[in-house]
Amino acid sequence: MNEKNIMDYETVALDDERDALVIIDQTLLPGRTELISLHTAQEIWDAIYLLKVRGAPAIGVAAAFGIYLLAKQTDTQEYEVFYEAFRKQKEYLNSARPTAVNLSWALNRMEQVCVRSRELPVEQIKEKLRAEAVHMKEEDIQVCKAIGEHGLTLVKPGDGILTHCNAGQLATCKYGTATAPIYLGQERGYRFSVFADETRPLLQGARLTAYELQASGVDVTLICDNMSATVMRNGWINAVFVGCDRVAANGDTANKIGTSVVAAVAKRYHVPVYICAPTSTIDMDTPAGADITIEQRPAHEVTDMWYEKPTAPEGVKVFNPAFDVTDHDLIAGIVTEYGIAREPYTESLREIFRIKESKQAALKTRA
Repeated sequence: MNEKNIMDYETVALDDERDALVIIDQTLLPGRTELISLHTAQEIWDAIYLLKVRGAPAIGVAAAFGIYLLAKQTDTQEYEVFYEAFRKQKEYLNSARPTAVNLSWALNRMEQVCVRSRELPVEQIKEKLRAEAVHMKEEDIQVCKAIGEHGLTLVKPGDGILTHCNAGQLATCKYGTATAPIYLGQERGYRFSVFADETRPLLQGARLTAYELQASGVDVTLICDNMSATVMRNGWINAVFVGCDRVAANGDTANKIGTSVVAAVAKRYHVPVYICAPTSTIDMDTPAGADITIEQRPAHEVTDMWYEKPTAPEGVKVFNPAFDVTDHDLIAGIVTEYGIAREPYTESLREIFRIKESKQAALKTRA
């Protein structure tokens, strides 16, 4: 398998003939590329929780494929029995990771297919669930490319770009969110210089972002998280592009732990920070960052996960939140597939959704 470039693999795929959700096991990267097939609710839940599949958009698509496969396995022709089983599986999968809004967004969207189709035979409902999940994957690719096009207007050829964690192709179905402007720029000869934070404690920047950018021929330099101030002070960074797992209505964003540090440092050195987020990641029902539930991860991720021997004293207390909240006043813009939102975000995000609704209505009219 390792002869193939990592970019040649699909992050999330459906093997309908074998009733399997197929993903790259990202916990093994970059040392080994291994595709794994998931069949049961427990396997899918574990893959999401253990970060075998990760990144808000990829989690959403994986959940959509997963709930379809679980529904497909439900052996009944009675709608009420089918729907009750669907609801239980949905609630179970949704419990895997609380911060990434795409997980609940995707599962709720799939549930609506069930509700709208309640008068149809169960087998037809299953077909509609499959079609919706496949459409969500195709939609994610289009959304990420649109984010890339909007993001590319914020930089110029030769710019230095800093990114944190992995919001690349491995976090989506193609292009990524924060890396979409980088990949489109690469195709068009922009020759960006990209700096990737290693992103402690799970090293998504080192293991995933640096890996996929290098595999794509992008000029990428890996740095430790605590080096961001140095590269900004040196004048090497013109913009920061990061993804996120949830955007609150006021523009506060929850992203991988350490993002708020990058944003605070960038503010000091007058470097704009752009959050790249599909509208599916924007949660207008969450007023502010303080209302976002932050996932807490196991202590061993900090003390000994990547080492032959523990690097911390046995029994030491560990605080290991998976995400932190970046306050909206540290953010220069939120790049969506429908345009770029800027302060005041309570107004501009609503306008983004108005544009989205208008364009979707126009598409339905043409159809």
